[in-house]
Amino acid sequence: MSSTLEATMPAPAQAKASPRHHSSSDLWIYLLIGALVGGAWLLTRQGYFKAGDDIGYWLGVAGGVMMLTLFSYPLRKYVRPLHRLGKVKWWFLAHMIMGIGGPLLILIHSTFKVGSLNAAVALYSMLLVAGSGVVGRFIYLRVHRGLSGQKLNLQQLQSRAGLDESEARSRLHFAPEVEARLLAFSEAQLGAAANWSTWLRQVFVLPVQMWLVYWQCVAGLRHPLIQLARRRHWSAEDLSRRRYLARKLVRRYLANVVRVAQFSAYERLFALWHVVHVPFIYILVISSVVHVIAVHAY
Repeated sequence: MSSTLEATMPAPAQAKASPRHHSSSDLWIYLLIGALVGGAWLLTRQGYFKAGDDIGYWLGVAGGVMMLTLFSYPLRKYVRPLHRLGKVKWWFLAHMIMGIGGPLLILIHSTFKVGSLNAAVALYSMLLVAGSGVVGRFIYLRVHRGLSGQKLNLQQLQSRAGLDESEARSRLHFAPEVEARLLAFSEAQLGAAANWSTWLRQVFVLPVQMWLVYWQCVAGLRHPLIQLARRRHWSAEDLSRRRYLARKLVRRYLANVVRVAQFSAYERLFALWHVVHVPFIYILVISSVVHVIAVHAY
């Protein structure tokens, strides 16, 4: 049994791009953004400055300059001399940092209040662009590896687990109901019709379905593993370890199926996001220029 379940586990070098890694990374970034916004709000409650005094003014200038630097990232794609200045990933990292820091400074500058119509339009436009950028990053991370990379991960896992047609017996042969449930889930999701209702379901509903299937499989593994432990005289520690390996295999298999099934959905959402994000930027630029002129004119 150790040569079956244990053989399905990836080597450390093969496990570096797991779905759980991306999810935990996303969670930490969103928690950090929330903490920064909360800290900015608390700072503005202390009454150290106002939007119109010197400190508030220069905070707004610094935030505006950071927002302007965001345009350097898309410019790099079209200005050939910029191609030699560093790797794309560092430009993207700087783009993310400025995209968080700029709006944060402008929020502090405004003290979370709007005093005029042009200020309100500029502020809400900035918040729309910043929020849209966060959503865009979330979607981008789920499409940047490409469908071939997602499918390769699934195929490799299917091969190691024996859950493909080339294997006579899978690693989960001792639990045929679990094996059948996994294969049925895979066939249903990867063979779903390609339309917007399917894509929306895959993004918002499929993760919930995945966990329901996972816990059904966990329940289905319990009795077969206990029977196997009795026949092979496993210790409690052996049973616990093999139960963990079986659950890990089921979880990774389901997660890979979901990632492949969701790829087309996220690809189309990313295209739609780009169509919506660009007009937000134009609105932000126009409203910011009007706001700056109004501030200096009056």
